[in-house]
Amino acid sequence: MNILGISAFYHDSAACLVDDGEIIAAAQEERFTRKKHDPAFPHNAVEFCLKKGGIQVADLDYVGFYDKPFIKFERILETYLGIAPKGIKQYLSAIPIWLKDKLWTRGNIRKNLGYGGPVLFSEHHESHAASAFFPSPFQEAAILTMDGVGEWATSSLALGKDNKIELLQELHFPHSLGLLYSAFTYYLGFKVNSGEYKVMGLAPYGEPKYCDLIRKHLIDLKGDGSFRMNMDYFDYLGGMTMTNDKFAAVFDHPTRKSESQLGQKEMDIAASLQEVTEEIMLKMARHIRKKTGMKNLCLAGGVALNCVGNGKILKEKIFDNIWIQPAAGDAGGALGVALCIWHQVLGNERKTNGKDSMKGSYLGPQFKESEIKSYLDSQEIPYRHLNETDLSKMVVDDLKAGKVIGWFQGAMEFGPRSLGGRSILGDPRNPKMQSTMNLKIKYRESFRPFAPSVLAEKVSEWFEMDSESPYMLMVAGVREDKRISMTDEQKKLFGIDLLNIPRSQIPAITHVDYSARIQTVHKDTNKRYYDLISEFEKATQCAVLINTSFNVRGEPIVCTPEQAYRCFMRTEMVPWFSKTSSSIKKIKNPCKTMTTGKKNSNSTSPLAWAGYKSIIVLAK
Repeated sequence: MNILGISAFYHDSAACLVDDGEIIAAAQEERFTRKKHDPAFPHNAVEFCLKKGGIQVADLDYVGFYDKPFIKFERILETYLGIAPKGIKQYLSAIPIWLKDKLWTRGNIRKNLGYGGPVLFSEHHESHAASAFFPSPFQEAAILTMDGVGEWATSSLALGKDNKIELLQELHFPHSLGLLYSAFTYYLGFKVNSGEYKVMGLAPYGEPKYCDLIRKHLIDLKGDGSFRMNMDYFDYLGGMTMTNDKFAAVFDHPTRKSESQLGQKEMDIAASLQEVTEEIMLKMARHIRKKTGMKNLCLAGGVALNCVGNGKILKEKIFDNIWIQPAAGDAGGALGVALCIWHQVLGNERKTNGKDSMKGSYLGPQFKESEIKSYLDSQEIPYRHLNETDLSKMVVDDLKAGKVIGWFQGAMEFGPRSLGGRSILGDPRNPKMQSTMNLKIKYRESFRPFAPSVLAEKVSEWFEMDSESPYMLMVAGVREDKRISMTDEQKKLFGIDLLNIPRSQIPAITHVDYSARIQTVHKDTNKRYYDLISEFEKATQCAVLINTSFNVRGEPIVCTPEQAYRCFMRTEMVPWFSKTSSSIKKIKNPCKTMTTGKKNSNSTSPLAWAGYKSIIVLAK
């Protein structure tokens, strides 16, 4: 039985195909359209999923949508009526879109797909919960979902057993942990629904000086993790911004303008927000553990991407085991509704074998060697074949030489994290690598940390963690014996001045608080990436690599060979393209023309003549 799940119309549109309960394919629309967080109907993602499944639209038994538009519309109307006449401008801009398009989702789906079969809807947080529990390795678990807002729910507690999910408790709009974090994201000058992770990365540079102010003025937090926000300080109900002047007055600091210089105060505010967020997450986790008695916890919703908070739940040992949906945001709702239909609606049996069913989250497009070669030939890019034995050794040589590697291999990841399919790699031992990769490769803020990929069986040798973290959604400290103590002079520094101080034997992935966002790499889900790290360990005695997403600032992660090559040409890295059995590396720029991406520039990239080795294609 083929079930297509769809999320669309708000942000991070996606599609997922499930066949008899097995996840066949899943992808975000942004990867195809190159529009970051694309909210449009996921035509391209649907096309890919059907192609991957070897089926046509006519072969679909059900199509599912990840939330219920009429209930969401009810919430919007009630909100506007409750604050009228305030919000009239927002009302006049939003309502016509709803009346013309969003309310008629069933018809839009049928029209866009050319589909006449049943279309089913699950509630937003039900989709999140299903995406967290049904693919998890647990037969039973507590389920905690936290995000901005679905229909009415902003956080929910649920219990998953076998093939059923039971809702236990909800927190309702406008009181929302996700919207609280987004409000501070806006206030600190970052883009809402995009820059929240920047705030999380900024937090360790500051001191949590404003926690008491947040608790006193902005939020009333209860012992079970529920809370109420003081809406006098927020403007997202009827205004055009997330916060207002009263909010800024609490911190005696105006809203930061985008791209302006970050100061210590912004860092301290970020640190304070993160501490309050972690406090709420911990209280919710303790409450649901007490309420359900479960030893396993599943997490989803946009707040579940707060890997620092996730790490705190793990460290506190509130639960024996934690599993987090890798596509925890709205994109994962497409997966959730499809599995919800299969198990919850149709009542099909669910069995676990101790492993999750996400297939490492490598659920997106994968390209044959012939397809990669065809692109290279079309651009007159020279290449040669490389045998399997030499592949890892040659990449390791480049890494040891301080080069940054564009690693394009296998299937594209589903979710916001690159996990060794569409990754940029570097040597974590190099103290200059963080700055190099931020400024010369990613073209992003210098304070942003990078994540380590570590062999799963070696994680406890390098980090204060003894569990798996395959989806880069847990933060833990670097082991004490790997750390470098700060001098008395260094201890006097604060803020961004802390950035360039080596803190461990792997300084490029060690944040200023000695933490790291960890991905454990497993041989059974990504053998080639596992073998590469193993080869790097043989050469360096270090079982860790830097892993960041294969993209530049403001662009989605690359999907196709062409996108990967173009990204490479705009940066200072060495590309390795591969399928399961093919890899491509570049020596010098053989392209006829490739612009730098700068305005009014027809020059080729400086990388055009960098003199790297050659393009290599691994032979089967």
